[in-house]
Amino acid sequence: MCSNEYPWVCGVDEAGRGPLAGPVFAACVILDPASPIDGLADSKTLTEGKRNSLTLAIKAYSIAWAIGFASVREIDRLNILQASLLAMKRAIGKLPVTPARVLVDGNHSPRLKFPVTTIVRGDSLVPEISAASILAKTARDAEMMALHRRFPRYGFDQHKGYSTEQHLAALKIHGVSIVHRRSFAPVRELMANEKDAES
Repeated sequence: MCSNEYPWVCGVDEAGRGPLAGPVFAACVILDPASPIDGLADSKTLTEGKRNSLTLAIKAYSIAWAIGFASVREIDRLNILQASLLAMKRAIGKLPVTPARVLVDGNHSPRLKFPVTTIVRGDSLVPEISAASILAKTARDAEMMALHRRFPRYGFDQHKGYSTEQHLAALKIHGVSIVHRRSFAPVRELMANEKDAES
């Protein structure tokens, strides 16, 4: 990571804390004031098509951006909060420049050597965090589509690993896969029920 003399502000957000399957992703973005990007908003409020088009713009016109993730094993070992913070730290560590300040969505942040401010609902209030939320969401969605090709029976292409009726029904029929989060209650309870049925 190169040092610099510019007061660059980096926005950070994660995607995928709630799902029952797949990794958690995080992204960080330093926007270029000379190249504003219209339409930035909380990724959850945008259509898939809008997120995808904004992802291209963010990658093309930002000063710097990076994406990190934490695996299912790390989620189960650390807990989802700590895994999310790890994904954020990994993303920031990939930046080619050093930010002067880091703005993180929510009320928890990783330990960093830069000044850090947490902002509740930052993904809808701060453009840099909005941009990060979009990159994290589209990166995770792409990963879940890849997992769908490996495990089509679970329907990851439809629900991206979230706890929908379709997903829970597939879990009951097909059991728990290697990409499911065993520390999450619905998965843990299903595994316990299967163990009881076998005994």
